[in-house]
Amino acid sequence: MLTATVAERGQVTIPKTLRDRLGIKPATVLEFSVKNGVLTAVKAVQSDPVAAVTGCLQTGRRTDDWMAELRGKP
Repeated sequence: MLTATVAERGQVTIPKTLRDRLGIKPATVLEFSVKNGVLTAVKAVQSDPVAAVTGCLQTGRRTDDWMAELRGKP
C-alpha cells in the first residue's frame, strides 16, 4: 500500500507510480467524493469544445448540399 502525508495546507502528493499508472499529469483535474468515510479521486472528464457545439445550428441542410453550394454546383 502506498501512503502520502497531508501537508499543513491540505496538499497531498500522489505517488509517482500511481500518477504514471493512471496518466495523471500536471493540470489534470481530479474530482473528489466521500462515501462511507472513503475518499475517492477520479480524473474529471474534460468536455471537447468542438463536440459541445456540433449540430447546434440545426439549419436543416445536409452537408452535401452545403458543399455543392460552396463549390458552385447546382
